[in-house]
Amino acid sequence: MKRNLIALILAALLMTSCAASATPSYEKYTELAYPTSAPAMEAPAAAPVADSLAVQGTSFNPIPQERLVIQNADLTIVVQDPQGRMNEIGAMAARLGGFVVSSNQYETTASNGIQVPEASITIRVPAKSLEDALTQIKTGVVDVQAETRSGQDVTDQYVDLQSRLKARQAAESQLLKMMEQAERAEDALAIFNQLIQIQSEIEVLKGQMTYFEQAAALSAISVRLVAEESIQPIEIAGWQPKGVARDAAQALVNFLQGFASFLIWLAIFILPVAVVSILLLALLWRVLRWFWRKVFPRKTPPPAQPAA
Repeated sequence: MKRNLIALILAALLMTSCAASATPSYEKYTELAYPTSAPAMEAPAAAPVADSLAVQGTSFNPIPQERLVIQNADLTIVVQDPQGRMNEIGAMAARLGGFVVSSNQYETTASNGIQVPEASITIRVPAKSLEDALTQIKTGVVDVQAETRSGQDVTDQYVDLQSRLKARQAAESQLLKMMEQAERAEDALAIFNQLIQIQSEIEVLKGQMTYFEQAAALSAISVRLVAEESIQPIEIAGWQPKGVARDAAQALVNFLQGFASFLIWLAIFILPVAVVSILLLALLWRVLRWFWRKVFPRKTPPPAQPAA
């Protein structure tokens, strides 16, 4: 009887040792991360369905599973009041059963040089309310500059996790029975160590499944809110004296800046370079002229003979 018990313990140790080194970290999946830019969530690597800890002679069929799809959206909208619209989006997420992940308000410089407010917000709403949330976000805006949607089907990974979890739970049950029947303290301690390892792996698998469930249940929406002043509106047969005066003043400032820059370049760079260039050319000319006269001296004509 004792020899059979020891043989069973050794068999369990051999079956579980091959999977012990590949155990992922549980902390990675214990909570759902909510990135501010809401990128497509990356699924953990799937392991073979036939788990190494499955009890010999027992087979596990995958459980029929509803499709799990992780959906995210990214928007850039132009509004009149970024701060007020950001608060409205946060309240809308709460009404739909979601929450605000992050929000930020800042200022940027427009093309005409003025400071304009901007804001960004990331929310999570139930996946079934994603379309409704996007419709409410785009209602009443000045313009929708960009809209991106992404989806990731993680059904296969989730079904594989279910199979692996069921295999480890079966192995846990077998180890519990073996520990109850153990007659020696050494055998019970060895079984207890293997039981702790199996239970840790079970918690990791549950954490991975929770990760997928929460990611598929709550869709992330990231919204960038741009102030209306930062874009140039198109007007037909319209005239705005304030805008014309501002443009004229800006053109005058640009001209004065350019003219001042030219004078600085003229005084510091152009004039010194011109003077040095002229002096070098004059010196070169004198040297060449002297060399020419040395090589090709002028021939003096012979004196005229007096007439007979």
